[in-house]
Amino acid sequence: MDKKENCGLFGIFGDPDAAVKTFYGLHSLQHRGQESAGMATSNGEAISLHVGMGHTTRVFRGGKDVLTMLKNPIAIGHVRYSTSGSRNLANAQPLLTEYSRGQVAVAHNGNLINASLLRDEYEAYGNIFKSTNDTEIIVHLLAKPSHVAKPDPLGHVLNHLQGSYSLLFLFPDRIEAARDPYGIRPLSIGRTKAGAYCFASETCAFDTIEAEYIREVQPGEIVTLDKNGLHSRWFVKPGSITPAHCIFEHIYFAKQSSYIFGENVHQVRRKCGAQLAKEHAVDADVVIPVPDSGTSAAIGYSRESKIPFDMGFVRSHYVGRTFISPGQDVRDLAVKLKLSVVKEVVKGKRVVVVDDSIVRGTTTKGKITALRQAGAKEIHMRVSCPPIRFPCFYGVDFPTKEELVANEKNMQQIKEFLEVDSLGYISLDGMLSCVSLPKNHYCTACWSGKYAIPVTTVVNKFMMERYQMQLFDEEPVQL
Repeated sequence: MDKKENCGLFGIFGDPDAAVKTFYGLHSLQHRGQESAGMATSNGEAISLHVGMGHTTRVFRGGKDVLTMLKNPIAIGHVRYSTSGSRNLANAQPLLTEYSRGQVAVAHNGNLINASLLRDEYEAYGNIFKSTNDTEIIVHLLAKPSHVAKPDPLGHVLNHLQGSYSLLFLFPDRIEAARDPYGIRPLSIGRTKAGAYCFASETCAFDTIEAEYIREVQPGEIVTLDKNGLHSRWFVKPGSITPAHCIFEHIYFAKQSSYIFGENVHQVRRKCGAQLAKEHAVDADVVIPVPDSGTSAAIGYSRESKIPFDMGFVRSHYVGRTFISPGQDVRDLAVKLKLSVVKEVVKGKRVVVVDDSIVRGTTTKGKITALRQAGAKEIHMRVSCPPIRFPCFYGVDFPTKEELVANEKNMQQIKEFLEVDSLGYISLDGMLSCVSLPKNHYCTACWSGKYAIPVTTVVNKFMMERYQMQLFDEEPVQL
């Protein structure tokens, strides 16, 4: 099955230009997914759908003919995170289907850890699946006759799901948005100047269409937009579950201008950079970031250390995000195309390189090699998140422990592998000191091995088999 989706969602209700605004909202969320894009719109009675492979501008052909066809006052859209073995139009979202209560389109950001078990059960009863992504399972659950008969079918279905999910459901007459009880993936509510409500994975999408940020969809909440306005209900008791927000959204995924979990991403990253300088000071001549997600942290490191900041790498904006490219060969090539070294900045210098994270380590090594070739005298690698040692089951593409350089190697071995003069990661407590919510309100599983939603239960044995691993073979870091 297709896993590990960290995608972008946008939806809007009651705007005559809903399709156009959704297009621009998705375009601003392009950093969250570049494999496919799609949009479903409704005129209040019937839903229209268009999906395609590639970036939003390609899928919607500049916005003219397709957006004219999709012109309706209600819309939801999706951009999809590229993963290995998943380049298939059938996996593009939103997914549109029809069941006993009519049409529904679904867009999903997250990862269901009990998806394999649910799929096996439904296939055993003869259900046919058209795609390999776990979002389709939600549709099958929603269509089950015993679920349809419930007073709140959607709330009942959501209580069957385990894992991370921010969801947009488009019915002909309304949009329903939901967020998992742990609030792992972000989802926010905005309002346009004309008074139309909208949803987005990140608030940067609201900025694009000049909408005002209202609030987040709360963990365990279902928010409905219909002709009566905005109203909500809960499918779990409010406050009954401690949140587990994915702090990697702050570290890497989200755009610097966005507000995630109540805080501006740029400010959090800058604080992480300053904390990193406190924990791993070094004598150097220049601080350079690995753009773009390392830039804010590098600014913080420079300010705290008093070492001048400069742009030692220049990024090509015509290349997508390398972390979410589908294969290592593609990632390596993309890095070479994406980043070029400004030799005058690094030649003969002692250079501090600040990056947001090191996952597999191979692309980072390529960057270090390029700096050496440009004449850098010393290279000191600094990383604004702790060593990633465990896979993520909630929507980030850390597929196996064996692919994580910090799981396979100790700090000295990583330093030697990267061929740097020194290496420093921010501590877990140091990183958590840079965000405002209580420490236990964030998911730190990829660093600590402490999973908010258990993945060792019998229900999730399929996940264990797929990743061919045993968790907790090392003592988890205690928060």
